[in-house]
Amino acid sequence: MGVDFSWTGFAVALGIGLLVGAERERRKGGDGDAVAGIRTFAVAALLGAVGASFGTATLLLALAAVAALLAIAYARDAGSDRGLTTEVSLLLCLLLGAMAIRQPPLAAALAVALTILLAAREPMHHFVRGVLTAEELNNLLVLAAATLLVLPLVPDRPLGPFDAINPRAVWLIVILIMSIGAAAHALLRLLGSRVGLPLAGLLSGFVSSVATIGVMGTQAREQPARRRSAIAAAVLSTVATFVQMAAVLAVTDLATLRALTVPLVCGGLTAAAYGALWTWRGLRLSTPDPVQGSVVFSVRASLWLGLMIAVVLLVSAAMRVWLGDRGLAIATGIAGFADTHAPAVSVAALAAAGRVEPAATALPILMALSSNSLSKAVIARANGDRDFARPVLLGLAIVLAATWLGWWLG
Repeated sequence: MGVDFSWTGFAVALGIGLLVGAERERRKGGDGDAVAGIRTFAVAALLGAVGASFGTATLLLALAAVAALLAIAYARDAGSDRGLTTEVSLLLCLLLGAMAIRQPPLAAALAVALTILLAAREPMHHFVRGVLTAEELNNLLVLAAATLLVLPLVPDRPLGPFDAINPRAVWLIVILIMSIGAAAHALLRLLGSRVGLPLAGLLSGFVSSVATIGVMGTQAREQPARRRSAIAAAVLSTVATFVQMAAVLAVTDLATLRALTVPLVCGGLTAAAYGALWTWRGLRLSTPDPVQGSVVFSVRASLWLGLMIAVVLLVSAAMRVWLGDRGLAIATGIAGFADTHAPAVSVAALAAAGRVEPAATALPILMALSSNSLSKAVIARANGDRDFARPVLLGLAIVLAATWLGWWLG
């Protein structure tokens, strides 16, 4: 086999060795007994590039030789507990040098990632040992397992009566609920419950307002001191519903958006004002934030909320089958139990195609908003206690009334 003289690949390999070696040289700090420095890493990367140019057998021989040398060096210094980071990094550097011959951009990107990982030793150790609690780590492992292990095994097709439930979609909702809880917990750790929880509710509402309300209900039930902030977060999540509604209507049909401008503005501003009121009430609390030691998310509550959403999907599908297409408002109202934006887009698409007058789209879309608010109310009462559900239901009712008032005035 001929040699592949790829000057660019050899140059990238040398750069990789110098980059990673510079970080290791700085780390060893003049220790002459250290196993590898900048020159060793540069030579190893070039060795990998040369081995890859001559073929797989030569590369494997070079890798085995370097691994043997590292094993001998490590055995000679077995008395010290220095770890294997440098040794493993040297082997990876050799492989990245080999990769640079065929895929220089990818090899360079991985080398940068490796260097950042090596340089971030102290912050990472401090975060894992001094900041991250054992319970938080366990919750993150559960989230990772649910996403990387369980999700690929869940069927991705409609199942059950009326083909109403897609197991993969429902499991994605469960993952979403746990993710919202993790994001809210991170903001709690950074900002405290008085500011972090309302902010988490507002941001998470752009993903799913229904799921956010369920998570906040769990927060309020398990941590009563956070109840006011959880109420604010639950109501502020509905602000995202109105913003997203305006965005999807703007993309689908501007005439429909113009017909709904006043109702959406009235509902969104009312939700923002009500949420701001409860945020202010939460800021007035003098009790400290019970953040340390709190759970990231409840697996049981996440599964329960996912089950409830699946039941809503099943009921809405059954009603569509039983009632049929007796009217656009009824159809969108039923669909709104599960999602607000999908029926709104469907109605706006009909208006864009000329099958429905833009002025006639407001009523069915508001019916979808109303039925979705009912779903939020059910979730709020099921997941939260009475002291949480009562002000949230009142807020949802006020927001919905303002939205319909805007339609009437418009």
